[in-house]
Amino acid sequence: MSKKKNRLTGTEALDQVFSSTDHTPLIAALGIDIPEDLLKLALTHRSFANENGTLPNNERLEFLGDAVLGLSVAGQLYAQYPTRAESDISKMRASIVSRYGLADIAREINLGEHILLGKGELITDGRNKDSILADTTEALLGAVYLAHGFEPARAVVLRLFKNKIDTASATGLHQDWKTALQERLAEYKLPMPVYEATSVGPEHEQLFTATVSVCDKVIGVGEGTNKKLAEQAGAHQGLQKLNDPKTRAELIACQNSQK
Repeated sequence: MSKKKNRLTGTEALDQVFSSTDHTPLIAALGIDIPEDLLKLALTHRSFANENGTLPNNERLEFLGDAVLGLSVAGQLYAQYPTRAESDISKMRASIVSRYGLADIAREINLGEHILLGKGELITDGRNKDSILADTTEALLGAVYLAHGFEPARAVVLRLFKNKIDTASATGLHQDWKTALQERLAEYKLPMPVYEATSVGPEHEQLFTATVSVCDKVIGVGEGTNKKLAEQAGAHQGLQKLNDPKTRAELIACQNSQK
C-alpha cells in the first residue's frame, strides 16, 4: 500500500520556511525589532504566497513603506541642502528612493537571503533581482511603521540611507550604468560586456530581462519595461559584481585562458 504524502498547508509552509533562516542579523541591521507576524508578512513575496494557498503577501506593506521612505528622505534633503533648488532636491530624492537605490541598501543588509520566494523566482535568482530587493525593503519599512510609528521608522530610513543622502546628486537619477560598466571593465583591461535580452507578456505590457556577460560569464541580470531599462539594470548589477575581488579574479583568469 502506497503512503500518501502530507503536503504542508500554506500557513505551515510559511512557518517552516520562515523559521529555517535566522533573521536576527536582519533585525540587527535594521536596528529595530519587528514583531514576528509583521516580519513574516514583510518578507513574503507574492510568488511564495501564490504557490502556497494564496497567502497574504507584502505588497500592501510595500505601499506603506514607499510613503514613509519618500517623506523621510524628502524632509532630510530639505533640511540638509537649504540652498538647493526644488528641482535639484526632487531629482536627488528620486535617485535615492529609486529601485537601484533601494536594491543597494537591501544588499548592504543581506536582505536577499531572508526573502520568501516561490520556486520559479528561486530558480531565476530572485534573491538578487533589483525589483524584488527594492520592494521588500519598502515592505520592511512599512512593517517598522506599523509596529512603531512614523518617527522610529524615519530614524531607520535616515540611518540606512545616510550615505546616499550625504552624497546625493541631482544627476544620479539618470546614471548611465552601461557606460560606467564599460569604463570599469576597461580599467581592469577586461573585454566589453555582451547583452542579451528577452521579453515576456503581451505587447502593451511586456517585461524585458537582460543578461550581461563578460568572458561568457553572466555578471548581471536586469528587468525593465523596455530593453534599454533592462540593460541598464543589468549593467548596474554587473558593476556591483565587479566590486567583488573574487569576481574580478575569475574574469581575469577566464580572459587569460582564452588568449
